Amino acid sequence: MRLHKRLKQHKSLLPSNSTLLLAISGGQDSMALLKLIIDLKRLYKWQVEIWHGDHQWHTKSEKIEKELKLWCLNKQISFHSNKANQREVYNEEKARDWRYKNLILRANLLSSKNICFPCTRILTGHTATDRAETIIMNLARGTDLIGLSTLKEQRPLKNNLELARPLLIFNRSETLEICKEFNLPIWIDPSNENHNLTRNKIRKEILPILNSIYKGADSRIASLANRLESYSEDQQLFAKIAIEFCQGKQINSLSRKKLIELKDSIRKTILSNWLKMLGVKKVTTLQIEEINRKISKKNPPGTIHLHGDYLIRWDKETIFISNKTT
Repeated sequence: MRLHKRLKQHKSLLPSNSTLLLAISGGQDSMALLKLIIDLKRLYKWQVEIWHGDHQWHTKSEKIEKELKLWCLNKQISFHSNKANQREVYNEEKARDWRYKNLILRANLLSSKNICFPCTRILTGHTATDRAETIIMNLARGTDLIGLSTLKEQRPLKNNLELARPLLIFNRSETLEICKEFNLPIWIDPSNENHNLTRNKIRKEILPILNSIYKGADSRIASLANRLESYSEDQQLFAKIAIEFCQGKQINSLSRKKLIELKDSIRKTILSNWLKMLGVKKVTTLQIEEINRKISKKNPPGTIHLHGDYLIRWDKETIFISNKTT
């Protein structure tokens, strides 16, 4: 009922009469997602398709894929899967990129086979707990409002395809309750116990402490991200206008003269959004503050290296960004 109510409030999240592609790992969150979607399938007239990605991070991954496939087939749920080359998924970021790449390819293939009923949504089982973990991780790294309003309920991917996260209104304790109540199988991924992975440390060590001090802390932290989302979107819109005003003679440049005349906080917002628009994925608050300080009036020309082989440099009049790989 909670999900149904949310879908009635936000009708574009999971449109009726559409094909939904669910990313199912076999863990409690994704299995709870699958159960809720299947239960609402007839009401919304959805075509439900399952995709599973095998990262080959552990010896049980092939067994999980086979058992999950058999379970879906017994329930007459369409099942698709891909197996990763370990060179493609050597860290968390690469694994995420691989998953979304294959999900998009599968969605496009489904749409090409059924033009009248195209796949318009890819669903993941991210919960309020995942959102809280990401906020804590981004706070520790150093972030701005965009980082605090992360894991949005819905975001565009390519063409008419969008990513939807309908479980953000539930936390992990609730998805576990759903699995227990409906006797759903759960496949435990051994890599989730690897405390060398940043997210796992936050999940297993930090969030339990916060929840023990303030019960439901993960849900409240996640709701903060939801409240900041619209504020962040407004900030990005104003930043885009400001970037156009400060645009240099080249596409990958800003006018230093125009930028340094603006208020300090506005300069940092412009720099942060400009770098992300140009493809710099990881920019910390400390880096933005360093760039902002060094481009200020009377400071000499200089350079700063950024994540992903990006180089930001500036002279008396202009700020440039370049990438060694391009």
